[in-house]
Order: sequence, then C-alpha cells, then structure tokens
Amino acid sequence: MSEQREILTWADVGPATRELAQAINDDGFQPDVILAIARGGLIVAASLGYALGVKNTWTLNVEFYTGVDERLELPIILPPVPELVDLEDAKILIADDVADTGATLALVKEFCGPRVGEARIATLYEKPRSVVKCDYVWRPTDRWIVFPWSANPPLTPKQPTSGPAQLPG
Repeated sequence: MSEQREILTWADVGPATRELAQAINDDGFQPDVILAIARGGLIVAASLGYALGVKNTWTLNVEFYTGVDERLELPIILPPVPELVDLEDAKILIADDVADTGATLALVKEFCGPRVGEARIATLYEKPRSVVKCDYVWRPTDRWIVFPWSANPPLTPKQPTSGPAQLPG
C-alpha cells in the first residue's frame, strides 16, 4: 500500500457528489431507485438522490473491509436484504464511496442483475485494480482514501455520569 493518501474532507463531499450527479444527469441516465452500499455509500447515495431528484433510495449492507487494507476473502451481503420485486423495468443506480478491488460492486451488480431493468454504478473514487468498471466516477486514484466519515476510530463508551450529557457551547 502506498504511503500517500487521498484525503476527502467534509468540505469536499458536497462539490464532489454534485459533480458526480452532474455527470449522471449529463449522460441522460434517470434512475428510478438509488441503491446505497452501506456504509460508505450512504452519504454518496443520499447526496445523489437530492441532486437527481430521486426519493426512492434503498440500502444494501455488504461486509468486506475489516480494517485499513484488511478484508474478508469475499464480500458478503448482510441482512436485511431488499426484495427487488416488480423492478424488471426499473433503472437502478448503485452508489458507493469507492471501487477499490471492485468485488463488492461486482456482488451487488450480480445481485441486481436479472431483477432490474438496468443497473449502473456511481462512485466517488475508482482504483485501477477494480474488477468493475464504474459508469460514473468523480475521481480515479491508486492511493488509500481517507474519507471524513471513517477518518476517526469509533467512539467508545464513557463511564456513566450523573445527569444528562452536555454538548460544549
């Protein structure tokens, strides 16, 4: 893994997703449903939904990464799994933050396959090693990406205190 990092800040997220939405719009693709790959694709999917005027957004939970550059052998779909019924004519936009190896996106596209009319993929980043060629990409990179939503470790519980928690300010 390269020592250099691609840093995406919260301030970059809005313009990046808007540019991605503009590319989708310019291509003439009008999805009926945006399918977010959780967790990294949740913010991307929500932003694309607002920019493209698509209210029908679904979530598919896929586990693959277990740490920085650490992953399971194969990605797995976690429950609950959406039932893709009555969508044989629907246009689905699969949204994720990155196409790294592409294994997650390949699994999701295969899952959608015969159940939907058409499935296209939109990601903020795509790496050259990805086994899936995304239809819409904000930026290609070969670096490890630091996303603002996963840049810090999860919070840990504090010892109980008396009284309600207070936010600063």
